[in-house]
Amino acid sequence: MLYTENPAMMKTLLPAVHKLALYLGLATGIVLASCAGSGQGGSKQMNMIEKVLASRPGQFRAILDKPEQYRVQILYTQIDRDEQNQPHFTSYTYRVNPEEYFYPASTVKLPGALAALEKLNELGIDGLDKYTPLQVDSAYSGQNPVRGDSTSADGQASIAHYIKKLFLVSDNDAYNRLYEFVGQQALNQTLHKKGFREVQLVHRLSLFLNPDENRHTNPFRFYKNGQVIYEQPLIINPTPFTQIKFDGMLGKGHVVGDQLVNGPMDFTAKNYISLEALQEILKTVLFPEAVPAQQRFNLTEADYTFLYKYMSMLPRESDYPAYDPKEYPDGYVKFLMYGNSKDRIPDNIRIFNKIGNAYGFLIDNAYIVDFDKQVEFLLSAVILVNEDGIFNDGKYEYETIGYPFMQQLGRAFYEHELKRKKQHLPNLDKFRLTY
Repeated sequence: MLYTENPAMMKTLLPAVHKLALYLGLATGIVLASCAGSGQGGSKQMNMIEKVLASRPGQFRAILDKPEQYRVQILYTQIDRDEQNQPHFTSYTYRVNPEEYFYPASTVKLPGALAALEKLNELGIDGLDKYTPLQVDSAYSGQNPVRGDSTSADGQASIAHYIKKLFLVSDNDAYNRLYEFVGQQALNQTLHKKGFREVQLVHRLSLFLNPDENRHTNPFRFYKNGQVIYEQPLIINPTPFTQIKFDGMLGKGHVVGDQLVNGPMDFTAKNYISLEALQEILKTVLFPEAVPAQQRFNLTEADYTFLYKYMSMLPRESDYPAYDPKEYPDGYVKFLMYGNSKDRIPDNIRIFNKIGNAYGFLIDNAYIVDFDKQVEFLLSAVILVNEDGIFNDGKYEYETIGYPFMQQLGRAFYEHELKRKKQHLPNLDKFRLTY
């Protein structure tokens, strides 16, 4: 294994993981494991991820036989601690390719939350923080105002409450308000400047707005003791983003309105983020001490604790909002290990993650911890379940293929980690929280 803190050294590693090496080279202490056959070219030799999956043919053989059809990508990162409990990362890939597009759906909410918290901190206004009550105005086509939030304890909207809902049940409106607060241009620039280049976040979720409307984001007002302490006008991104190189023409047909259109659906103007970028953003917020300063978000210790709490909290543990456990079981937004299971997640296991599902794509980007067995690992994966090749028709195999794949994938690597020998067991107290 090669330990390196020098990104240039990564260039000497296998071509099949060259792009991943350059990307992950942002973080110090990384170990990049060569995974023959994990890219689009490369050897036929079975890599470590394939070995784990092949050991369970009843669960994964159908997927492994047709990975291109399912557009499967898997990024698994082992974490090994040294004597000072500092993390060192070993990443393994299976078909990871930033040019193979997947619609990221709600996974974009994690970077949206981080950018919103950073903006609050960088404004540096006395009395302005994530808990400050806010109102949103409407100043352009497609915009909707906000005067309060009936699901919060005091009936008022705030950045904190939006972030809470965003993680607990993947609330789309909550993300849209963060997108509007940060602004389209600043959201992308914030991420690009930190080294997350394979990112294009250009629209709100579940709202059918045109590109011009998505470049215009709402005015905000923040209040303290009934007085406005910060007012943000309408923000306009004057220039559309240059398209990142990826093939966004997918499928053999798609539905527009109630009409079937023969020909692929065009995703090139939709949100995009690579699987590597998703996991690296997750790693950056969980292990800021292990990445270069320029890669970190400008967050306070209280921000980190807040994020860890709501990234891992289960819907039944929330009072405001209160969620019906029958409608929102423990596995509702914990695809890896739990799929859409109604099972109760045991107290010793916590999953710090953000999922996404839309257009037949299922994605989970997760840090999984077992406090009792001192297990920790990062696992990010995507699968497309669209057997008929028609997009936007609402007919996807989530229940029969997608959720079972995610559940079994998480459990396969959890059980792999249970058997893995470690020189130093992790101290995970940082992630033990009160809910």
